[in-house]
Amino acid sequence: MQMAKGTLIPIGGNEDKGIEDHEQYTLEFIEEGILYHVVKEAGGTNAKIVVIPTASSIPEEVGENYLEAFSTLGCKNVTILDIKTKEDSEKEEAIATVKSANCIMFSGGDQSKITDKIGGTTIHNILKDRYQNEEGFVIAGTSAGAMAMSDEMIAGGSASEAFVKGAVVMYKGLGLIPNLVIDTHFIRRGRFGRQSEAIAKHPNLIGFGLAEDTGIIIKNGNDCTVIGSGMIIVFDGSKLTHNNEKVLPEGTPMTMANLTVHVLSNGDQYDIKNRKVTVLPIEAPFI
Repeated sequence: MQMAKGTLIPIGGNEDKGIEDHEQYTLEFIEEGILYHVVKEAGGTNAKIVVIPTASSIPEEVGENYLEAFSTLGCKNVTILDIKTKEDSEKEEAIATVKSANCIMFSGGDQSKITDKIGGTTIHNILKDRYQNEEGFVIAGTSAGAMAMSDEMIAGGSASEAFVKGAVVMYKGLGLIPNLVIDTHFIRRGRFGRQSEAIAKHPNLIGFGLAEDTGIIIKNGNDCTVIGSGMIIVFDGSKLTHNNEKVLPEGTPMTMANLTVHVLSNGDQYDIKNRKVTVLPIEAPFI
């Protein structure tokens, strides 16, 4: 498979947009936020950014929040494209908007809405084509928008059930990066168990569990750099010596032996193809 020329930025949710009421609007604060990196990768404040709040149950409010956030960063060309139905993904105006964007930003909400309303449509095909073939084209997504990037997508499931078969519900995502399974709000919502089950079901894939206000810049469909204030938990099932997921009935506690888990934070790097971690030295923070 050819290396993608575009950039993916999955974000764990509740990203610091630099507009929280309790924070000072200092340039330093804004520049250290996740969205600063999105704008930078898209080409700067003149980039055309299109926010798609399809996953959200309150798309108008979410759209306004992103307009304010990107405006705070100095962006002058931000559009909200609310795709409410599959038919909306075939409309000429929507297609033209996606074709001309430097960056597509998917909001949080319900990831299944993204795949139901965009998956298999003209807009989906344009996104895949541009991501594969256009250097500098960025697709970012927070929470549901991050989870929808993968091929095997976590669609739901109980975090409280811990490591029990059936705790995770899988669905087909947008397939932008087929070798990952992405989960979000990972630490706060205790989702270790459901990501573990996702990797038990698909041990050839790598699981990324993203904490809130934490993201990954993915270049070439392979080279990952962690950004933000939290951590990324990486699940690698390639060396499993025991995995009883396929033989257990639903609701039964599972067993996995030799699951490799990494904890990465700001500036750390991960090579997907070689499943290799490069940790940033303490004296050289990534800003």
